[in-house]
Amino acid sequence: MTFSNQPILVNGDALPYVKTLPDDSIDLILTDPPYYRVKSCAWERQWKTTGQYLAWLNDYLVEFQRILKPNGSLYLFCSAELAADTEIMPRNHMRMLNHIIWAKPYGRGTGCSKEWLRSYFSSTERILFAEQYGAEGTAKNKDGYKCAELKSEVFASLIDYFITAKNQLNITGKEIEQYMGSYMHRHWFSYSQWQLPNKTQYERLQEFFSQKAAEKKSASSLSKNHHPLSFTHDELQRDYGELMKSHDELKRQYENLRRPFSVTKDVPYTDVWNFPPVLYYPGKHPCEKPAALLEHIINASSKPKHTVADFFMGSGSTVKAAIQSGRQAIGVELETDRFLQTKKEIENLIPQINYQGMIF
Repeated sequence: MTFSNQPILVNGDALPYVKTLPDDSIDLILTDPPYYRVKSCAWERQWKTTGQYLAWLNDYLVEFQRILKPNGSLYLFCSAELAADTEIMPRNHMRMLNHIIWAKPYGRGTGCSKEWLRSYFSSTERILFAEQYGAEGTAKNKDGYKCAELKSEVFASLIDYFITAKNQLNITGKEIEQYMGSYMHRHWFSYSQWQLPNKTQYERLQEFFSQKAAEKKSASSLSKNHHPLSFTHDELQRDYGELMKSHDELKRQYENLRRPFSVTKDVPYTDVWNFPPVLYYPGKHPCEKPAALLEHIINASSKPKHTVADFFMGSGSTVKAAIQSGRQAIGVELETDRFLQTKKEIENLIPQINYQGMIF
């Protein structure tokens, strides 16, 4: 999707619109679907049973998985009451990363007589954070996506040098452990977390392998060029340096392809968040989310010019935060009156708007 500083706003049912979007076209889905009978609003009471509600939500999750990029992120708000049921469904489509608890401070003005509840008052909402399955590897089987085994691929020739020497003499890991007095052989003779031994370690390995070679009847048949661990450490270090240059370049490319995620100690980096809710004002949407919370998600899980989509736009808080963060924004809202109000508010942020007046 080509970047535009003008958001795409859609007045209509979200699901038919989502089905028109291309595969792998959205970087971040940050959306707050209607909850099930939490508020008295009509949109939260359109389902007779939780089963009907969850089936409705699952239809969206199927499409979200399709349109989300291989390195994209999904943040899905849900109520505390149905958090467990809701979390099960994304697991069928994506890999769950966090079940975030948004702990909202509250006071006397909650409009609730807590002693009548016969249970503890809920002052939290939940945010489900997910990525595509295989995002760190070949996400969604798309060719060319660099995988987590990048290092072992680049250094394969050096790794094979060590593994071949070990296999050639039938030396066991336990024997190396006993001789070296450490478990480092797991890093020297394996593709998993491989590293080059330092000079002292390598020369000691050479001594051990020479001893083992001498014990083998076939040692005399081993040519000089293929004698186990025959290279000097300086020769290996030179090859390592050249391969490291290739690795660093590929790593830079890989980082650009990875799922964006960036937090610091200055922002919430645990799975419990304490953003205050939006205070009442005339015309406030009953489910409006605080701008600071949305900006935190957008900055943590997307990059400038990425596409951020909210398919239950409401007051447009996500779209506004995305615009102000330099992202391409998509917002969909079913209720026409609310859509027109939100559109007008967004128009005050930017001089022109890419408005698609779709009614499905």
